[in-house]
Order: sequence, then structure tokens, then C-alpha cells
Amino acid sequence: MKYFSESEFPGIPMLFKGKVRDIYDLSDSLLIVVSDRISAFDVVFNEPIPGKGVILNSLSAFWFDMTKDIMPNHVRSTDPSSYPKGLSAYADKLDGRSMWVDKAEMLPVECIVRGYLEGSALKEYNAKGTINGVRMPRELKQADRLPEPVFSPSTKAESGHDINITIEETEDLIGKEDARAIAEATLALYSKAAAYAMDRGLILADTKLEFGKIDGRLVVADEMFTPDSSRFWDANDYEPGRAQKSFDKQYLREYLETLDWDKSYPPPALPPEIIAATSAKYRDAYRILTGKEIG
Repeated sequence: MKYFSESEFPGIPMLFKGKVRDIYDLSDSLLIVVSDRISAFDVVFNEPIPGKGVILNSLSAFWFDMTKDIMPNHVRSTDPSSYPKGLSAYADKLDGRSMWVDKAEMLPVECIVRGYLEGSALKEYNAKGTINGVRMPRELKQADRLPEPVFSPSTKAESGHDINITIEETEDLIGKEDARAIAEATLALYSKAAAYAMDRGLILADTKLEFGKIDGRLVVADEMFTPDSSRFWDANDYEPGRAQKSFDKQYLREYLETLDWDKSYPPPALPPEIIAATSAKYRDAYRILTGKEIG
């Protein structure tokens, strides 16, 4: 499978280059191009994961469409033939891995919802018995389902790690009305996606969403329920008390934990078998969730 690591379109200014996404300014709108780059522990690796960008973009488009009854989104089109400013000439590069979207004034909050005990939530629970300051039942085990999903916002860090914040701090940052609205939307979106995924044999353990405003109206933007922004577990293999079989980049993180690497730049080289296995995880997640194949 071919890979796509870098993008460039003459005459179209790049507004932002993220760990995975390249964002281009189209005056009144944006073009988002999803590369095959992969990051872990906030470090971008030199080796791309073939097909990853198409999977991420296609899954986001799938979820944006499915959840538009709950919250509007920023998508104008995913068909490169409809893109402005001559971008249709690059349809072969853009097909499947791009979105033409409205510009949104993004809120400075990462909206995380946790349905199961894992990751940083597990660390906080083991240390304090809480998740984002909310007291949890005693004797929960790793990967246990929580009594109810927990909204756990964080700041958006330009570099380094995001910082978890309380609901009160979120209200101070963006105002009570918007804080309440994004909390309710995050939980509603998670509930719908988690139920859909469970019907197909995947547990959506937790996820991250982002919101913005277009003409004063809240929209969900960036990406939705992808293996980069979410933990997906195999429901048939689910067993609390241990790490779960995942369909996301947790596989890569677990491999990296076995290395003598301090999680800072430069990253270690990824062996071909790790690249292939990581790519397979992404393809499996897409196939299970959509019923379609990529690559």
C-alpha cells in the first residue's frame, strides 16, 4: 500500500501543519488533508503508516454524517471534484484523505469522555480514587466500565502534553453556557457512537472531540471517533483487570514502552513489522465500523 507523508499545493497557503493533518487556507473555508504520519507520546515518527490518512479521514466523514442530528459539523464536502481554487486537479492525491470545511472559531478545550477506566484516568484513580476530580466506586479494575461516562476536559497544548482541567476551570475558560453545551454534546455523541460500535463488536472506551463556532453556532470539528482520537477494544476479548486488545495506536504505544526511549525527539525507527501491524489495526477498525475495506 502506498503512503502519503507530505502535502503541498502551489498557490494555496498552508495555515497549519499538525502531527497528522495539514490545513490550507481557502479564504472563506479550509482544506484539511490527512497524511499517513503517526505520532505517539507527542512525537511524530519518521515512518508513515500506509493508508492511515485515508482511514482517519473516511472514518471522520462517516461519523460526522451519522451524528449531524445531534450536533452540526464543519464539513462542506469530501469530494475533491467540488473543491475550489483549482484543487480538483489534485483529486488523485486528495481523494479519500481530505475535507473541504467551513472555518470555525475553535474553542480552546479538548473534550474527552471516558466510559472505561484506562490511560490517565486509571493513573488518577489509582492515586486518588477519582476521575477528573469525580469520586469513583472503590475497587474498580483496569478497563472496568464506569458507572456512567465521565466528561473530562483538558487544555489544548501547543507543545507537550495537554493538561486536565475541571468543569469549573472550563467554565472560567469559555463561559458557563458553552461549557455546559459542549459537555452535553460530548456525552450525547459518545453515547450514540459507543452504542453503534458495540453493535459491531467494538467497545469505544474513550474519545476526544473538539468544538468550534460558525456564525455563533456550536459545531463539532476536526476529527471524530478515529483510532487516533479514541480507544477501540475488541468486545469479544474484553476482560477487566488487564490491557485490552485494541484497534487503535495503543498497539504502537505498547511496543514503544518496551524500548529504551525517553519519549522525546528524535523518535526511534519503526521496524517494518510494527508498521504493518499498526496499519492492520487501523484497517480492521475501519472495516468493522463501516463494513467496507480500505487497502
